[in-house]
Amino acid sequence: MDASAKKFEKLEIPTPSDCLALMAAHGMLPNIREHSLLVREVALYLGTSLREAGFALHLDLIEAGALLHDLGKTACLGTSVNHAEWGAKALTAAGCPEVAQVVREHVFLQSAGKDPRPIREAEVVNYADKRVLHTQVVTLAARFADLRVRYGKSSEARSRLAGLEQAAQRLEVRLFARLSLIPSDLLQLNHDVRREP
Repeated sequence: MDASAKKFEKLEIPTPSDCLALMAAHGMLPNIREHSLLVREVALYLGTSLREAGFALHLDLIEAGALLHDLGKTACLGTSVNHAEWGAKALTAAGCPEVAQVVREHVFLQSAGKDPRPIREAEVVNYADKRVLHTQVVTLAARFADLRVRYGKSSEARSRLAGLEQAAQRLEVRLFARLSLIPSDLLQLNHDVRREP
């Protein structure tokens, strides 16, 4: 195991039950909860495939990050508060800084900083969220078409969304480069039975 993987061996990650309790404690709306459960399925499916391909990833961190990525969404509805930052602050306060970072990056990825790994948990969760429209796994094109309708009210917003879409497309290429899967394989998850964590 390389040094970067060893650094992450002792992470304190909330269990799926802890995540569900946090979702309830923060009043997560049922539709946001259902979206988060499906993002979890996509992220774990992809994360498992990446681990099998040799990437050093923590599936428990991916799972917790996916379940909690929209922890701040309900509280921030109708406000100008950034729900990713809100959720990250709540998780940092709860003693979950690693999960907080994944949540912080689920909309906009940040620099990997000192993490030398080619794929990080935050990237898997970020991509999984970009593939789930409400409670349906869709293509990146379909997801961003919906985002443009809902949030592309100004030229600045449309420009920001175009940048996000291009970043998501580049991330998709990196994530699938060493996998036998192709992006459309994730659509099969729409037909699989969903389970509570």
